[in-house]
Amino acid sequence: MSDLLLVRHGETAWSADGRHTGLTDVPLTAQGVEEAISLAPFFRDRHPALVLTSPLSRAVATAQLAGLSDGVPDPDLHEWDYGGYEGITTAEIRRTRPDWSLWTDGVPQGDVHHPGESAVQVGARADRVLARAGKVLSEDRGTVVLVAHGHFLRVLTARYLGLPPTEGRLFLLRTGTVSVLSTEHGLPVIAGWNTRA
Repeated sequence: MSDLLLVRHGETAWSADGRHTGLTDVPLTAQGVEEAISLAPFFRDRHPALVLTSPLSRAVATAQLAGLSDGVPDPDLHEWDYGGYEGITTAEIRRTRPDWSLWTDGVPQGDVHHPGESAVQVGARADRVLARAGKVLSEDRGTVVLVAHGHFLRVLTARYLGLPPTEGRLFLLRTGTVSVLSTEHGLPVIAGWNTRA
């Protein structure tokens, strides 16, 4: 079975500030553009069978700058919908909820554009993406690349490993990095994490 490559988009102003950036379409910073371009050598000699991207511009731009110009937007790859915590940092949330954790406490409902999601809902989207990628991988047609967002890819990693969505908390994921999910003796493994070219 071929590998599943995860690319977290490059830095944005909100990710640099630690703001929860779900469905808000924030562009890459100059640093984020550099991070995305720096991934191009990693993909130069690879010819993925399938490239899927989040429909949000920070992921689409990262894919293009990394040389993955044939990426297909997949709405299931968008970031966790943070609801009422969209654009707010963890430090700000903890002023009123000192022990708050996204993974265990979730998010409050937001407005019509940011209704919010639970970890289980994000996990269901991740499962659908893994099913689509799994068809290509099981046929051994080559690698599959997913270009998306930090929290979503962490949940997807947990689901790939057979863990509950909340166990995505175990996998810190930096901007502008490539991580590799693979198999060993038929079992799912992490073969590389937070790699920079």
